[in-house]
Amino acid sequence: MLKGTLCTVRHLLAADLNDYIAKVNDLPSRGEFFSMQFKSPEAMRRDFMQTGFVSEDSELFLIEDLHQNIIGTITHFKSRTPAGREIGYRLFDQQRSGRGYTTEATRLLVNYLFMAYPYHRLELLMDPFNTASERIAQKCGFTQEGLMRQAFFINGAMHDVKMYSLLRHEWQANLAALQS
Repeated sequence: MLKGTLCTVRHLLAADLNDYIAKVNDLPSRGEFFSMQFKSPEAMRRDFMQTGFVSEDSELFLIEDLHQNIIGTITHFKSRTPAGREIGYRLFDQQRSGRGYTTEATRLLVNYLFMAYPYHRLELLMDPFNTASERIAQKCGFTQEGLMRQAFFINGAMHDVKMYSLLRHEWQANLAALQS
C-alpha cells in the first residue's frame, strides 16, 4: 500500500470487485478521453481470480480517498520500450477532478516503480486536449516528447496522442531538489 496525504494507492481485493466492476462500466463517468467500450463483468472476475490484476505485463491499483472510498485506478504496464513502463490513470468521479488525487497517486506510483524496479523510463500518453492529464504529467516532472498521430481509437474515431516521459536520473534530480 502506498500512502499519501490525500490518497492511498493499493491493490484490488476480492471485497472491492463488485464496486470496481460497477465503476469501470459506468459510461457517464468516463468523460471524453476514455473509450466507451464495456468490459465483461465475468471476464473481469475471471481475470481477477487468476491474477488479481497483477502480472509481469501489468499491475492495477485502486486510488482511495482518506475515507477509504474507491475514487479511481492507476496502472502500469509494458511500454513500447524494453526498459520502460507506461502509466495510466482514471478518476471515477469527475467531481473530484482538480483536487490533486491523481497527481499524488502518480507521484506515489512513480516513486514505487523507480525504487522497486530497474525501469529507466516511465511514460504517460494522453489526448492532446486533455489539459488535466497534461498538468499531472508536468507536476510529476515528466517531459513532453512529441505527438503520435492517430495512434488511439476512442469513441469511434482515431485520435492523436501526446507522449510524456520521465527518466530515472530526472526523477532522482527531482527528489534531490525536494529534499534540499
